[in-house]
Amino acid sequence: MATFASMRWMIKPADSQETSRLAADLGIPPLVAQLLVQRGIGQSEQAHRFLHPSLAHLHNPFLMAGMRDAVERIHKAIARREKILIYGDYDVDGTMAVVILLTALKSLGANPSVYIPHRLTDGYGMRAAVVQQAAAEGVRLVISVDTGIREHDVITRARELGIETIVTDHHLPEDRLPPAVAVLNPHRPDCPYPEKNLCGAGVAFKLVQALLGARMSEKVLRSYLKVVTIGTVADVVPLRGENRVIVRFGLEGLSLPARGGLASLLEVSGLTGGAVTAGAVGFRLAPRINAAGRMHSAKEVIELFTAVEPARAREIAQRLDELNRERQDIEERIVADVAQTLDQRLRDESRYTLVCAREGWHRGVIGIATQRIAERYHRPTLVITLENGVGYGSGRSIPGFHLLKALAASGELFERYGGHAQAAGFTIAADRVPELEGRFEAYARTVLTPADLEPVLRVDAEVRLRDLNRDLYQGLCRLAPHGIGNPTPVFAARGLRLLEAPRLLKEKHLKLRVVQDPGGRDRMDALAWRWRDRGMELAAGQEIDLAFELEESVHEDLCSLQLVVRDIHPRTAPACRMAEREAFLATEEPLRSDE
Repeated sequence: MATFASMRWMIKPADSQETSRLAADLGIPPLVAQLLVQRGIGQSEQAHRFLHPSLAHLHNPFLMAGMRDAVERIHKAIARREKILIYGDYDVDGTMAVVILLTALKSLGANPSVYIPHRLTDGYGMRAAVVQQAAAEGVRLVISVDTGIREHDVITRARELGIETIVTDHHLPEDRLPPAVAVLNPHRPDCPYPEKNLCGAGVAFKLVQALLGARMSEKVLRSYLKVVTIGTVADVVPLRGENRVIVRFGLEGLSLPARGGLASLLEVSGLTGGAVTAGAVGFRLAPRINAAGRMHSAKEVIELFTAVEPARAREIAQRLDELNRERQDIEERIVADVAQTLDQRLRDESRYTLVCAREGWHRGVIGIATQRIAERYHRPTLVITLENGVGYGSGRSIPGFHLLKALAASGELFERYGGHAQAAGFTIAADRVPELEGRFEAYARTVLTPADLEPVLRVDAEVRLRDLNRDLYQGLCRLAPHGIGNPTPVFAARGLRLLEAPRLLKEKHLKLRVVQDPGGRDRMDALAWRWRDRGMELAAGQEIDLAFELEESVHEDLCSLQLVVRDIHPRTAPACRMAEREAFLATEEPLRSDE
């Protein structure tokens, strides 16, 4: 594939009259009003609520179906001093849900045990062997978090063993609910709860809200929201409605001095002493938490967040940081291995899908690597690691291609598979991988067109660099936190000129210096993450169109605005000679980054 695989830009339309009215009603910059309108927030009252979230906007937890039964059963278990088991999951959302419920139950006088599955030996979901062991140890109540909604057989077995179960989950249920004492899930067909997009930690939090009742002071509430925010951001649920309230106030809490394990985690993530954004949670905090479950055991996360001794908390946080670095190294090697194979394949043939299998890739890391490959080539992608004749695979998709339906079309090939439209996992006999590759490609050609394989970047508005000032940036900040449902605004500026050749940062990132107006008073810096290869195709004096996000850069207490590159459309070809390429490779500058 060409190195400079630019995306097709789609500029979002906006109603100018509605934008002008909203800007006047709320006293906000017209561009901020335009972004609200584009997000479907065009009514003044609705927009005011969006820009000014309040803790009062959190919903009553008892609106959730099954909540009263769950609260009554838990209080009864505490009064009877019954043994309680919290059954969690190994990802960030699952571990944060465990921390939330464990903390609340202990505050109410319970002493629950916790079970976190091991990604490589247990896999996802609940296991009958675990509840059988729990029954042998005298457990009488199991509370699942971020799992359980489809575990009919396991919950039935638990009931046979004299264990009652409360399910708290956010994944889609089947036609019937499991035979639990209570099932808390906003996606239940009979559940009137207003916010359907809570993550697993969010559902666990609503149970805690109901359990604590009057004990949930504002101070206690804010302390819980910090942990709920980590799970919410990491699970990539829409940051609208109640999720937006949770994350807005949770980020405020994370930006304040913390104690215990959270303080240690923030420190190793480089997030102390400043504002913590949703992006920082997603790209700095969450990967370190996730690394435990991917590389070793997620039990370390629970120990970190419940550690009493500061020295032990620092030790675990450092361990998670090391595991994350190990995960990054392994991920880079897998991506490089896959890319080396696929670059040649895509030069030789036209493909709608990508399938790559090899022995020795780390099972806990291939999911992240698959995401990177799917984004790089904009193709539905399956990456499979082979172990003892069995393939453990991860899949990621592109818009317009339902990955789970594609796998279901070849369902008889798999020993096990599951997932959703954009991501999936499976196991398959190694000798069936070639057949899977052929059928996966054939299926894709029935539902995709060549246009679907061209990446599209949605741009909110075209701007002039001279208009990117501090007032506008502060207005844009009021739209945060950003995520699914409320993405970070993307702008386009045309006819820019590179004032100098790109500089290389940390061997893989680029720093550009651009200007738009002839007078040169609007020059700005632009950072392009992971664009090392593209840097050799840019040269001083070249004209480009730039798609970017706007962010604040703080260096030695000096604040300035900079552009974060999303895409570049060269207007003129660079006159980049070999000597200039060598000079580019020699311009490396230091940069602190987790990228």
